[in-house]
Amino acid sequence: MILQQHLENSGFGYRSTAADVVKGIDLTGKTAVVTGGYSGIGTETVRALVGVGAQVIVGARRPDVAQTNLAGMPRVTILELDLGAPESINSFSLAVSSRLTQLDMLINNAAIMANPLTRDQRGFESQLAVNHLGHFQLTARLWRLLCAAPSARVVTLTSSAHGGNGLEVNDLNFETRAYEKWTAYSQAKSANALFALSLDKRGQPHGVRSFAVDPGGIDTPLQRHMADEEKIAMGWMDKDGKLNDLLKTVEQGAATTIWCATSSVLNDMGGVYCENCNIAQPWQAGNPPMIGVHPHVRDEALAEALWKKSEDLLGEKFPG
Repeated sequence: MILQQHLENSGFGYRSTAADVVKGIDLTGKTAVVTGGYSGIGTETVRALVGVGAQVIVGARRPDVAQTNLAGMPRVTILELDLGAPESINSFSLAVSSRLTQLDMLINNAAIMANPLTRDQRGFESQLAVNHLGHFQLTARLWRLLCAAPSARVVTLTSSAHGGNGLEVNDLNFETRAYEKWTAYSQAKSANALFALSLDKRGQPHGVRSFAVDPGGIDTPLQRHMADEEKIAMGWMDKDGKLNDLLKTVEQGAATTIWCATSSVLNDMGGVYCENCNIAQPWQAGNPPMIGVHPHVRDEALAEALWKKSEDLLGEKFPG
């Protein structure tokens, strides 16, 4: 079954910022975990949350950099987290659990993009390992804290790049096909959206709602593996190095994440794919592949197949 979405008038849009979205919201007494919350749009996500009273725990692969980038922000705790290392995920989860009795928001923000073929210590392709499997394991380890909150939200960042292709459930780690970095990125981002879909079904009985977020195109350190020539060819910037005017700022790029984490408009609408502070419209044949949400990431059967495969690869199940 392919779930359909419908468009909501959120009052925000393409150029809205995270600060716009949280204006008038009070998150005093609420706690969020933000992976990669010290770089790019992650930093602005944290800034918006603490700006309206939230406590934020930042999972950082480079805690020293995080300390510098987040200096001066109140109510921020930085803990080491490497999403490509299972022991690090488990240690981080235990550290969070020792500090909290419940968790109100989990924002699966950290990612890598279009890097050469590398594998983690388990042999998993790195984009899948960090972007999807690491967040799957982390969410499972924090699940009891999320269920303990009166109402909790999990926001998982995907990308319009999911439209580049689907995913091969039986060859997620490029063991039988040639590796191509953009195919791998599209697959990992498809996996993020499908995870959000299946997670919402499991979380709804416990008051936990799940959302997939496409933040839009933003020039951040996420593009560290892209040469300037590639950015020019893809239209990110011109030959003089001027960025495309259609790109968002980091403040705008964090807006949809914050909208999904905090908006009362979404109280009964978990499981949706969102972009531009709104619920995304379905992709239509003939449109560019990067506009709208493609049907394969709204396919419940595919989402369940990925969930089962992820459990098998990780040896990890969500608590009952």
